[in-house]
Amino acid sequence: MDSLKPTQAPSAVSPVRDRNLLFLARAIRTFAYGFFAASFPLYLESRGISSGLVGVVFSVALAGGAILTTSFALIASRWGRRRLLQLTAALMIMGGALVASSTNPFVLMVAAAIGMLSPSGQEIGPFMSLEQAIMSGVSEGRQTWAYAWYNLIASFSTAFGALVAGLSALAPHWGITQTSAEGLLMWAYAAVGLVLLVLYTRLGPAAEVKPTAAGPHAPLHRSRKVVLQLTALFGVDAMAGGLVVQGMLALWFHQRFGIGLGVIGPILSAANLLSGLSFLLAARLADRFGLLNTMVFSHLPSNVLLMLVPFMPNLPLAALVLLARFALSQMDVPTRQAYTMAIVEPDERAAAAGLTNAVRPAASVISPTVSGLVLSMAGGAIPFVLSGGLKVAYDLSLYAMLRKVPVPGESRQPA
Repeated sequence: MDSLKPTQAPSAVSPVRDRNLLFLARAIRTFAYGFFAASFPLYLESRGISSGLVGVVFSVALAGGAILTTSFALIASRWGRRRLLQLTAALMIMGGALVASSTNPFVLMVAAAIGMLSPSGQEIGPFMSLEQAIMSGVSEGRQTWAYAWYNLIASFSTAFGALVAGLSALAPHWGITQTSAEGLLMWAYAAVGLVLLVLYTRLGPAAEVKPTAAGPHAPLHRSRKVVLQLTALFGVDAMAGGLVVQGMLALWFHQRFGIGLGVIGPILSAANLLSGLSFLLAARLADRFGLLNTMVFSHLPSNVLLMLVPFMPNLPLAALVLLARFALSQMDVPTRQAYTMAIVEPDERAAAAGLTNAVRPAASVISPTVSGLVLSMAGGAIPFVLSGGLKVAYDLSLYAMLRKVPVPGESRQPA
């Protein structure tokens, strides 16, 4: 990771320190997302909440995250990225505390709307968009590798979080009920928000950026058209992915094979470990074949594997195909982030990251609800097939639309 150090020696100390703080913040946050996504749906089910309502709660969480991400992205140049990160951490504390203290449907909806409750084990809310914009500025010339490490750290942390959720199955041996153990994980989620709040107060001035001549009132200017095109495409991908978020995968495995967190947690943990290892490979492939080629041609086969999961006759085969899918499915993440930041001006990065990230939860708002209803009607294959098919269409459309678009700083353009 030392290879990511900027070459401008006089100003390198503060950017490197900020980059490392962002790595640490992401590790802690995604650890919380990992144990939350695996335990939250089962926690609600144990408290009498139906699969359909679990899906609605997740949909509200996605909608709330999208609204906050978009809003914060558009005001980042005026309010400051550091201040907005601190505010987001405070909202996470509130959301976690509400979930831990009540299962009243209204309270759950409020918590989901403001609390960054991740249904997938992945990012939700403004955290990543603001950090992504900062990361690009403190890793000039090495953005793809910076995002690869940034996402690898997240994937490993999410895996560890899912493993911790699985260990909660041992709670009865310690005289604690399973439901109580899951409730403690909800409080732990709130505590992580407090840790993040402290970390973000330590970011330096390099986290901010001075606006160009276009002024702070034009979050997007030169790159508006291409950012909107990417936003639309990423929305299709996110809508498809929302049908099989990790929270719903946990519920599907539980209902299909009758397994609990003791088995589900390690499966999701292994999936995230494989995703993490793929990020460094993605950066290497992008250096050789280009960002767009790496995004598309790693993603296509993973979607075929996704469609095969529900047709596997037993748990070992279903888990194996799912793991193979995760080994490929996230290679587009660091390349997608680097691509977006490469084609926009520095003062557009927060807005571009905000819009392209906000559309993901926004586009998938209804997807967990659909999955929850389908699962409650024992139609478990439908979300997998529909998700994989939409993702294949997204990959082909992305390649057709952008294959001739030049990427600044990329020596090898897509064919």
